[in-house]
Amino acid sequence: MTSGSTELATARAAAAERVADLRRELDDVIASASSTTGDDEHDPEGATIGFERAQAQSLLDRAVARVGELDAALARAERGDYGRCAGCGGPIGAERLAARPGTDRCIDCAR
Repeated sequence: MTSGSTELATARAAAAERVADLRRELDDVIASASSTTGDDEHDPEGATIGFERAQAQSLLDRAVARVGELDAALARAERGDYGRCAGCGGPIGAERLAARPGTDRCIDCAR
């Protein structure tokens, strides 16, 4: 496993752990919502619970997408084209890869 692959695997493991944490958080929000009254219109906590649920779902969706990006990056690393831009074929800068290890576009193509 190359250094880049090791870093990707570490980032992927951290992202998968974040997904698991967010799933638990969303489950807690859903459980909390089910223990309150069903009348959100007159329940002062109703809007808050709905917002918390939407926020937790949004965070979970983003984390799942990040795991997918990192899985794709790992596949590119196995093929030997990790760090090569899918748009122009040029190299992706090291700083960009450090900030966004799952990216498949150089900064110019990402704009």
